[in-house]
Amino acid sequence: MAPVIDIVPTPAGDARIHWHKAPRPRHVLALGHGAGGGVEARDLQALAAALPAHHVTVALVEQPWRVAGRKVAPAPKTLDTAWTALWPALAAPGLPVIAGGRSAGARVACRTSAELGAAAVLALSFPLHPPGKPEKSRADELTGTGLPTLVVQGAKDPFGRPGEFPAGTALVPVPDADHGFAVPKKAVTGQKEALEVITRAVVGWLDELRKEPLR
Repeated sequence: MAPVIDIVPTPAGDARIHWHKAPRPRHVLALGHGAGGGVEARDLQALAAALPAHHVTVALVEQPWRVAGRKVAPAPKTLDTAWTALWPALAAPGLPVIAGGRSAGARVACRTSAELGAAAVLALSFPLHPPGKPEKSRADELTGTGLPTLVVQGAKDPFGRPGEFPAGTALVPVPDADHGFAVPKKAVTGQKEALEVITRAVVGWLDELRKEPLR
């Protein structure tokens, strides 16, 4: 089913929300994209296709810079401002909202989730550090959410491999996958299988969250 698209004005320009609605939703999973691509990312699309059947409405959020056709993402503060401004639209269905995203979108979700009243945080391909620069860690963004947080990370992600994350991080590794969750053709793990690891992990995590009261 084609998504329902809403245009939402923000101080940074118009954003777009692509709604993949569940028939009987229990909550909304809002997912922002990375700095190098948009909502067409394979992991975002896989979750948007799979989760509505599990009573989760997925809202893929397109930041204003992508809507405007620009190729370079703005500063983190601008990304946070846009996400904060469109949050009321995500909360409008009256359901608990889980904040999430991939890469830069995951960082935005981590930085803003507590103040916005998110129920939990889903971080896909969290960029723990720039490639080759582990000393420039962004772990404080991830550990500072104060909310249930799940990281889904490619085993070969140069922005942070699973073993580099702080102890106690709830993390699901995706075998053979890189930062975009792509796997080499000769890898033991196939591309379809890698995406199934992601969707199964998120569905299982959401099932666990349902056992606890969400905001």
